[in-house]
Amino acid sequence: MVVRKGTVGRRAGVQAQADPGDLGGRRTKGDSVPASTRGPLRAFPASELVADFRLACLSRALDDREILLQKQSRVFFQISGAGHEILLLALARSLRPAYDWFFPYYRDRALVLALGVTPLDMMLQAVGSALDPASGGRQMPCHWGAVTHNIVTQSSPTGSQCLPAVGCAEAGRYIARRPGMPGCVAHGDEITYVSLGEGATSEGEFWESLNTACRLHLPTLFVVADNGYAISVRAADQSPAPVAELVRGFRGLAVTRMDGWDYASCRSKGARAVARVRAGEGPGLIHAYVTRPYSHSSADSQAKYRDAGELAQEQAHDPIDTLERQLVSEGVLSVDQAAALRAEARDLAAAAAEEALSAPRPDPATVTDNVLRLPSLPAPAPGPDPDPGPAAGDGPSEPEPVVMAEAIRLTLHELLAGDERIRVFGEDVADADDDVLDHVEGKGGVFGVTRGLQRRFGSARCYNTPLAESNIIGRGVGQALRGLRPCAEIQFFDYIWPAMQQLRSEAATIRWRSNGDFTCPLVVRVAIGGYLTGGAIWHSQSGESIFAHVPGLLIAFPSRARDAVGLLRSAFAAEDPVLFLEHKHLYRQHYAADPVPRPGWTLPFGRGTVARPGNDLTIATWGATVHKSMAAAEELGAEGCSVEVVDLRTISPWDHDMVCESVQRTGRLLVVHEDTLTAGFGAEVAAWVAEHCFWDLDAPVARVAAKDTFVGYEPSLEHAILPQVQDIVAGARALSKV
Repeated sequence: MVVRKGTVGRRAGVQAQADPGDLGGRRTKGDSVPASTRGPLRAFPASELVADFRLACLSRALDDREILLQKQSRVFFQISGAGHEILLLALARSLRPAYDWFFPYYRDRALVLALGVTPLDMMLQAVGSALDPASGGRQMPCHWGAVTHNIVTQSSPTGSQCLPAVGCAEAGRYIARRPGMPGCVAHGDEITYVSLGEGATSEGEFWESLNTACRLHLPTLFVVADNGYAISVRAADQSPAPVAELVRGFRGLAVTRMDGWDYASCRSKGARAVARVRAGEGPGLIHAYVTRPYSHSSADSQAKYRDAGELAQEQAHDPIDTLERQLVSEGVLSVDQAAALRAEARDLAAAAAEEALSAPRPDPATVTDNVLRLPSLPAPAPGPDPDPGPAAGDGPSEPEPVVMAEAIRLTLHELLAGDERIRVFGEDVADADDDVLDHVEGKGGVFGVTRGLQRRFGSARCYNTPLAESNIIGRGVGQALRGLRPCAEIQFFDYIWPAMQQLRSEAATIRWRSNGDFTCPLVVRVAIGGYLTGGAIWHSQSGESIFAHVPGLLIAFPSRARDAVGLLRSAFAAEDPVLFLEHKHLYRQHYAADPVPRPGWTLPFGRGTVARPGNDLTIATWGATVHKSMAAAEELGAEGCSVEVVDLRTISPWDHDMVCESVQRTGRLLVVHEDTLTAGFGAEVAAWVAEHCFWDLDAPVARVAAKDTFVGYEPSLEHAILPQVQDIVAGARALSKV
């Protein structure tokens, strides 16, 4: 994280650094409210009351300054935390920066000020400076992130932070019981804070996160700040009852309701709610009613949908004004002292803005920095393909080949044995319930790939999850943020779509949106593809091109056991999310079997292989169509056409150089893949070759792929839809005649 110099960056923003008794030469009446005071604030030290009032004023002043700058086109977007200040500062008194973990949302300005984010930090983000510590100018204002304070980099989709927060809490418990794991730190009584507005409680991920937090009894505090509106949609249009009532069916969830403009209530009720979670009594949910004195954002005008009477009534409950009246009436501050604090806040905000406006802007040449980084691996052996060498056997005989499913299973056993940070989870991945594990064979996934992991490593390291793909991936994201190496399984590629939000908006963007401060070392194993006979629409599809379009994701798609082992080892060395695609049809095909490679042998991402050399035509392919292309090449060879088959092995990145070198030799390229023709990944390969190898081509690049439809159930339908050997032969014959 960049260390900056500047008076504003040092002066304010951290409660522990504030001197709440210093009011420009004037002092407060002491460290506590006089004994004669009978008001609701009597339970709290005056120094803390004044410090919180100061930060509330500063939070509001920063909002006001950003709004002014946005109108001057010096800030490009603004979204305020106005109306939420008192709730958040009261809660912050019970929370521990750099100890607890925080998944705040965009209205939590006052909270992150209390945790240690400075006014200058906030203004640097608002103006989009390169020195913005949260994102380097990449994210909108109020998208918090601070590694030093355990404030996790924030994304924009509402509610999507809830599942990673639950995964974070889950990881904290696991880490605290296993001290000494590299890169992992946790405390036995830490909590994970996650906040959202009442509108975001309509998102399914919120409910999935509650389900898991309650089922696992996790130390998670959900804070729902209810200002009555999701932009212009009233709460009454969101749900049939307030969220505090809707969640009553979750056993073990302690629900607390409060008025967010009542400091004393928020402070005392919030302290009890936090203490309960910290003591290990299970998750809690705070439903707090707050105000929204400003419009949703600078792109909104609430006067269009809220009448003057409603806005006036809300103004009467402004939390800062309410606290000031209480402080004055109970003798903690005078009217003049309160005014001085407000003026001080405005000055601090103005100074922070001035310093931020003079800070450097990002260098456009850095836009592709921190998208992802390839795994750091031992230097590969020279030659086109490193020799895997077989694993040592028990005797002098050659080791037996194993099919791909077994090779992956053995590799998972190897990896879990060597790294306690790795945990495997998903639907049906465990062997059985612990109560019956000693009396049954064990399942280990619908394809048996995880068989024996739970039995060998325990239920904390291989376990089943709810039937909810978003839950699986979101929890994996949260665990990865804590330094674990989660391995999440999606049972069928065809059901990956509920997890798209977590894969695309959360996992893939973490490194880039935090400018490299956070990473997400998550491996997602997915069974993919057809040629099953009877798989039909939702068990036979491919679709790797959709994920290849997502920056920040590594994608592996091996075609044989040897490559699956090498790539899986590399995947767990990555610091970025990996989509590891395992073709179902190849799981038990003997033509895809290999001896298990020697320990330590890895395959780098972006390195293809020449599966069959040739001189007259190149076929570039991956997955199951590698073997169909090999069969086609054999048939074409009998006709005198020498075909080279290049197996890409990984989709993101893919081996441009190998394809280019092959095309330079053969002059012709046929791209073959199982996904649909239109916008399949073959289109990317074809376009790249046409752009970069045009003068080497003796004919247009051609493609063979699935028809632009879904895979049918009846075998003759599937055969007609997916590319077959004869389709590849026909495509190659046509291309060779051009």
